[in-house]
Amino acid sequence: MSSRRFVTLDQDGTADGWLHVVVEAPTGVFYQQQYGGHLCRQGRTEGFLVPVFGPVALDALRQLFEEEFAGGGTWNYSWPDGERGRLRGIVESIPYWASDGHTEDLHTLGLDESRIRDADEAWVPVITPDGPGVLLWANSD
Repeated sequence: MSSRRFVTLDQDGTADGWLHVVVEAPTGVFYQQQYGGHLCRQGRTEGFLVPVFGPVALDALRQLFEEEFAGGGTWNYSWPDGERGRLRGIVESIPYWASDGHTEDLHTLGLDESRIRDADEAWVPVITPDGPGVLLWANSD
């Protein structure tokens, strides 16, 4: 039996209002998700899931990707400074609690600009206190 496990987030597309980060780490657990708006890309990343709470940020992400980009996806997009700054600001507004098992510290996420070309609706590369990850939410298609 394989030690690898696969978890599909929002398998039937009925969950709404969630926002998670998968922190990339060699866990043997792979999270899969549809992303990219109507282009319906399939993403997979290995790591551990951290639920985050940011309803204002989630609304802003939806506004940016669903309204302004019309749900058409932005994978491999050349983000102009203004749009990149806006995405950076949204990501940096999301609180992230890091814990070592004894204490918990509040941080914010950072946009991983070294992987900005991978940023798309419901799939944004981020930096966390626990390492690189991907910010995920329900795809709009």
